[in-house]
Amino acid sequence: MKLAFIGGGNMATAILGGLMAKGFRGADAVVAEIDAAARARLASELGVSTVEAPGAEMARVDVIVLAVKPQNMREVAKSLAPHLSKQLVVSIAAGIRIADLTRWLGGHSRIVRAMPNTPALVQAGITGLYATDAVTLSDREKVNELLAAIGATVWLDSEGDIDIVTAISGSGPAYVFYVMEALEAAAKDLGLAPDKARTLALWTFAGGAKLAAERGLDPAVLRAQVTSKGGTTQAAISVLDAAQVKAMFVAAIKAAHTRSQQLGDEFGKDPQS
Repeated sequence: MKLAFIGGGNMATAILGGLMAKGFRGADAVVAEIDAAARARLASELGVSTVEAPGAEMARVDVIVLAVKPQNMREVAKSLAPHLSKQLVVSIAAGIRIADLTRWLGGHSRIVRAMPNTPALVQAGITGLYATDAVTLSDREKVNELLAAIGATVWLDSEGDIDIVTAISGSGPAYVFYVMEALEAAAKDLGLAPDKARTLALWTFAGGAKLAAERGLDPAVLRAQVTSKGGTTQAAISVLDAAQVKAMFVAAIKAAHTRSQQLGDEFGKDPQS
């Protein structure tokens, strides 16, 4: 599989690094990146070919990954359009809808939208995927191979589900870090040294996630297994319930979902002629 990346930032680097760990050759990838220092780093560290902007080399690849900021996507897509024929296009730009991308790409519809998250940087991500009808089963297999390099994948039934993925797993690491901050703060307030507070918070989350993944039980069941009647955990959960923390988390995630929909509307607009 010959690959091209438009944009050579953290996510593109993570995907390439994950692929190479599984035997992919840097010589089979080209990265279009406007920043000269980034091009030099990519060529040196990963052995990929680099160019400043998409050109004729795009016609020689099988899959093109669009990894630029959403606000730059319209301009990038229009520059790429003349070089497209039968390539599979994978967009990892938040908020850019397939209909808008197809328009900017001159009608090209062999497109998959992907929403990875930042744990992809350590090959522990989760990516939501949605494909158009023009995407074949073979194309889906290529995308699975590509994104499995940075973690797990979930195929979605409708493009609107991408906004839900954005709110849950796309923004989700921030929610985890938010609670980690609270655990650290509590530990320090109670007298633990900062390094010990950090270690306890980190491994509590890492262990909890591993237990949930391996046991496959409902989180409520796992929580109940830790919560003895009249014990310390019940005392803590009672405070959280009284403050309606769970309900507020749900409300916060719904706000993120609404904002994702709004960004899709904003990013998809063409300049007024």
